[in-house]
Amino acid sequence: MKSSLSIGDAAARFSLPTHVLRHWEDVGLLRPQRDGGDRRRYGDDDLVRIGVIVRSKSAGMSLEQIGVLLDEQAPERHRVLEEHLADLARRMADMERSRLMTEHALNCRSHDITTCPRFRAIMDEVVAGTGTWREAETPVDDGAHSTDHGAHGRDAAAAR
Repeated sequence: MKSSLSIGDAAARFSLPTHVLRHWEDVGLLRPQRDGGDRRRYGDDDLVRIGVIVRSKSAGMSLEQIGVLLDEQAPERHRVLEEHLADLARRMADMERSRLMTEHALNCRSHDITTCPRFRAIMDEVVAGTGTWREAETPVDDGAHSTDHGAHGRDAAAAR
């Protein structure tokens, strides 16, 4: 297919405002052809570049990093991509910690996670500057003081 879209049609295809495409052109990421009236015309290659930019931005890349990605002559391409992969790994680990915290909150009898003894112990270390974010340990129902019962502990408590 041989596309030749106006800026409005190209922007609409990716659910973007037109000023975003103009900005990406200003910073050198796009170079659409111009028609006789000096209006931008976006061909298939331009649309592919827009798709790469949109996907890369969603992955957290800066416009500068995307510029390197799209520049076949950029000598620092591998370094930029390796740094981005390391950033993605850090963000994914943070998301995993968030997922575990959410699961912990879901399985905890404390309806306010800030009152959960196990979660609070972790947070007290972070607030005091003596600890770092870490996964909450698997809740154990010791039957003593904790209101923190995992899914198994909750089932056992409900059966009592």
